[in-house]
Amino acid sequence: MKTILTTAALALFITSAAHAEETVYVYNWADYIDESLLEKFTTETGIKVVYDNFDSTDMLETKILAGNSGYDVVFPSGSIFQRLIAAGAFQPLNKDMLPNAVHLWSAIEQRTADFDPNNNYSINYMWGSTGIAVNVGKVREALGDDMPLDTMELLFNPEYASKLADCGINFLDASSEIVPAALTYIGEDPNSQDPDVIAKAEPVLEAVRPFVRKFSSSGYITDLATGDICVSMAWSGDGLQARERAAQAGNGVEIQYHAFREGSGMWFDQIAVPADAPNPDAAHEFINFLMEPENAAAISNFVWYANGNLGSQEFLKTEILNDPGLYPSEEGMKNLYMKNTWDAETQRLVTRMWTRVKSGL
Repeated sequence: MKTILTTAALALFITSAAHAEETVYVYNWADYIDESLLEKFTTETGIKVVYDNFDSTDMLETKILAGNSGYDVVFPSGSIFQRLIAAGAFQPLNKDMLPNAVHLWSAIEQRTADFDPNNNYSINYMWGSTGIAVNVGKVREALGDDMPLDTMELLFNPEYASKLADCGINFLDASSEIVPAALTYIGEDPNSQDPDVIAKAEPVLEAVRPFVRKFSSSGYITDLATGDICVSMAWSGDGLQARERAAQAGNGVEIQYHAFREGSGMWFDQIAVPADAPNPDAAHEFINFLMEPENAAAISNFVWYANGNLGSQEFLKTEILNDPGLYPSEEGMKNLYMKNTWDAETQRLVTRMWTRVKSGL
C-alpha cells in the first residue's frame, strides 16, 4: 500500500532529514523549561538537543568568559549582560533567521535595550520582579493582622525580622538583588556605583543578619510551600510556584507574593548565542522555535514566569496572565526599576561585602 504525504508532512520530513546529524548545545537554569518542548524541537527539525543546567549567574559567566564552552544557546541574566557584551562573549543575532521575532513584546524590548542596545545580542526569555513571598498565617501570627505584607520592613527592619526569626527568614543568595533592595529601603539609588553609597547597604544587612535562617536561591520555593520558612525575598515566579505547591499539597499553608511597595527591581533572563558557538545556525533555529507563541506560552505555563512574547498571551493560563504578581498593571509596572550592571571594581566591592554579611563576621 502506498503512503501519500501531505505537503506539510513532506516538508517536515525533508527538514528533519537535512538536520539528522546536527546537535544544538543549550545551557540554561535548572527546571526552567517544559522539557517536552526539547523533544518537539527535535521532531520538527531533526536537530538533537543536549541540555545542560547551571545554578548561578557566576557559573554561567565564568564558563562563557573562559571561552570554548561548547554551547550554542545560553540564558544569561540581564544583571551580567553588559559585562558579557563588553567582553565580546556573544555574537549578534541574525534577525533574518528569527521570523518569530514579530511576536516579541515592545514594552519588554524597550526595557531590555537598557543593557542590550537595540536588542542586538539577545531576546527575552522570561522576566519579572524581585519582591517578597510570605506565609500569611505565620506572619500574621507573629506581627498582627495590620502588618502590610508587601513591605521591605519584614526583611530589613530588625524589630520585625527578630519576631519572624523563629518561623524562618530566607534571603536570596544573590548580592545583585539584595544590595539594590537594601539601598532602596534606605532611600538611596539602587543603581549607584558610588562606593560610599553602596557601603550603606552593609549595616542594613548586618542589623538583620542574626535573624536570617537561610541564603538560598532555589530551595526556598519548597521551604515556603511546606511552611519551613515564613518570609523570603523572592523572584516573582518562584513566589507563585511556592503558592501553587502549597495549594496543591493542601497543607493549610497560604503563600502570597508581592512586589515591594517601596519599589522592586526588574530581572530579565535572556537568550543569546556565544561568540564561539559551534553551531550558530542550529542555535537560531532553536531560539526561533522558543519564540513561537504557543511554545513560549508552554514554558510560562510550566515555570510560572512572565515572558517577553506578546503573541504568547492568548495561550497562557488565565491565572498566570491575570496575576498581578506576574503581569503587573500599567501602574504596577511604574513601580519597577531597572537594575544596571556594576562595573568590575564595584562588583568586587559588593562581592566582598556579601561574603562578610553571609559569614556573619
